[in-house]
Amino acid sequence: MAFEVGQVGLWTAFTGGVLSFLSPCVLPLVPPYLSYIAGVKLEDLTASGDADAAERARAAQRRVIIAAVLFVLGFSSVFVAMGASATALGQLLRSYIHILSQVAGVIIIIMGLHFLGVFRISFLLMEKRLNVNAKPATAIGAYVMGLAFALGWTPCIGPVLAAILPIAASEESVTKGALLLAVYSAGLGVPFLIAAFAIDGFLDFMKRMRKYMGIVEKVMGAFLIITGLLFLTNNMQLISNWMLEMFPALQNVG
Repeated sequence: MAFEVGQVGLWTAFTGGVLSFLSPCVLPLVPPYLSYIAGVKLEDLTASGDADAAERARAAQRRVIIAAVLFVLGFSSVFVAMGASATALGQLLRSYIHILSQVAGVIIIIMGLHFLGVFRISFLLMEKRLNVNAKPATAIGAYVMGLAFALGWTPCIGPVLAAILPIAASEESVTKGALLLAVYSAGLGVPFLIAAFAIDGFLDFMKRMRKYMGIVEKVMGAFLIITGLLFLTNNMQLISNWMLEMFPALQNVG
């Protein structure tokens, strides 16, 4: 049974985006990414002292915010296209949806076990790194880097994305599939924008968060395994029923 996008699917997608942002191979790289896409140094963003230094810091922060918005639009474009494509493919393979759901469940569980550390899958440890010697991105370049992020970091954020795409594939229209991935992009992009708007606070948050990264990885693993089991047993609607009992207002959404 497919999710109803207006009820639970959107919350699942948004949560998945936040988990992707908090993943150990994305979160630590947010500060250097913000610095790089805006063409500024991290120390310029946190400069203090005389009035000139403070003004330079404010100017650098404005550049970071603009670049961050374009960067988020870039990776959102890719993910929304993925959602629309998944739905279109799902419609073509509607008669095989039960088998595809079980295959998706197995894959998601395997990825969850990877995050729990039961075993390690080498390609999930691969990730594209910044080339700090390259020329800093322009405004258009920030958008292009967002496109590259969506594709280059797929091995890292792929496990969570893999849990969302089958839901998109089960939707009744391409618009709903695209909407689902747009909300996933928001879950990933909103924290990124918050980091850009409050870079000082985010750097402090990073220092405190570093020791909890292992726990975050385990939570992601548990989330994926539960999702995979629900796919395997065709019980995804259980989450819908539970969410509607806990939050009756969701019945009025959509």
